[in-house]
Amino acid sequence: MTGGSEVVEATLSCAKCSKPAHLQCPKCVELKLPREGAAFCTQDCFKASWSSHKSVHLKAKLSSLATETPSEQNAASPSDGWLYCLRKGQARTPKIPHFDWTGMLRPYPISRKRVVPVHIDQPDWANDGIPKIEPNSDLQHVVEIKTPELIERMREACRIGREVLDAAARIIKPGVTTDEIDAVVHEATVAAGGYPSPLNYHFFPKSCCTSVNEVICHGIPDARKLEDGDIINVDVTVYYKGVHGDLNETFFVGNVDEASQRLVQCTYECLEKAIASVKPGVRFREIGEVINRHATMSGLSVVKSYCGHGIGELFHCAPNIPHYSRNKAVGVMKAGQTFTIEPMINAGVWRDRMWPDGWTAVTADGKRSAQFEHTLLVTETGVEVLTARLPTSPKVFPWLSS
Repeated sequence: MTGGSEVVEATLSCAKCSKPAHLQCPKCVELKLPREGAAFCTQDCFKASWSSHKSVHLKAKLSSLATETPSEQNAASPSDGWLYCLRKGQARTPKIPHFDWTGMLRPYPISRKRVVPVHIDQPDWANDGIPKIEPNSDLQHVVEIKTPELIERMREACRIGREVLDAAARIIKPGVTTDEIDAVVHEATVAAGGYPSPLNYHFFPKSCCTSVNEVICHGIPDARKLEDGDIINVDVTVYYKGVHGDLNETFFVGNVDEASQRLVQCTYECLEKAIASVKPGVRFREIGEVINRHATMSGLSVVKSYCGHGIGELFHCAPNIPHYSRNKAVGVMKAGQTFTIEPMINAGVWRDRMWPDGWTAVTADGKRSAQFEHTLLVTETGVEVLTARLPTSPKVFPWLSS
């Protein structure tokens, strides 16, 4: 407590030993914090309390974040864990990072990592954030033909994934935070006996991705409240019985403008047309041609930085599925293969930029982006959509009911 000032009345008690206190933490004085809890009888008591006492200063700083900029006015109430994400989830900061933001959206503080019960089967990155099997697997170069037993497990994982995404869709409305959506995804996944695959994957801090407005993909759920007119993509992956099921959809929040409605519907159509082309003998590169053709006809652009992927016992593996035209994807579809198609379509340019958190990819011009994704199985005669919508899925897309 270097520089401590003798300004505390003797009637106050030491925060460490409860003896009469005459010294006060200078940082608490600077932050104009209440004297109770900031008083100490000696330098020794202050030093002994520093590791726990300094959290008071952090809480005070967080309480002022909402007034730093107009865009922070609906930030979460300060509490332990509410910090901004940095370094792909490996670091936190109490202040919003400096960045040349491309659109109106800003990051908000994120909550603590959610807990998965120990009885749930977990992937090898669950504890330390580092996948061990996936990067060095032969399946990064060879497209696996799944066995009937593995396919059946994937059907189960994908069915759970669909039910989890549907649960998230039901709570989307103005005023709900993306952290609350993440909580629903987490709890629904765990309740079904699954592990939320994104959680701690390469240190990703949450159980799903929530990508709002100009966010293309990998948005981190945080304290921001959804606003009327937003669009939001929720990306869910479930790990169950040793395999993954991956899907996402883009939803409307309240009353959305016509341009955003057209963007979302066109993106949905891009995925549907791509799925219709899937069957044995078709080259993987053809998927991008189908998607690009439909998007450009509507005056939209296709993101090139992120692709679909093989999936199964590994979260990401071969084949690579680009969504743009004139791509160089290698290989031909065969029965028994499983992969995702997940086109990201932008209202403006296709180029993207990365936020300081190391995960959130946004459009370079700040215009909106939409995405849809399914996990697919190539069959002898065509394709099976393993993450298909169910009769119980919420009716949220007007074009499906018209």
